[in-house]
Amino acid sequence: QVQLAESGGGFVQAGESLRVLCTASGGTFSKLTLGWFRQRPEKKREFVAAIQWNGRSTYYADSVKGRFTISRNNANNTVYLQIDSLEPEDSAVYSCAARLFNNAQDMARLPGEYFYWGQGTQVTVST
Repeated sequence: QVQLAESGGGFVQAGESLRVLCTASGGTFSKLTLGWFRQRPEKKREFVAAIQWNGRSTYYADSVKGRFTISRNNANNTVYLQIDSLEPEDSAVYSCAARLFNNAQDMARLPGEYFYWGQGTQVTVST
């Protein structure tokens, strides 16, 4: 059973940067496809970014390309989401998700494709 714990959220001003992270336990981290999702107030959960088990391939939602960077460190069981040039519209609960990869090219961007979820970390961006 994989357990995920996010951290790094907080209150920031527009234009600043923030890095949220997610640490996994209870499984083989290097066998996980990982993703970040966010849920803004009164909105559905939306895909943000995903990363392949070995970190060699990433995938981003069009709305965050160029400002968000997903990365992972398999040695310390952590996946990161770097958010630059924060905008008030980025205010949301950011959650990481994981699933065991199916093949070497495994990638997933739909919530239903992930089996494990963290509780989320709140990011609030002020103007």
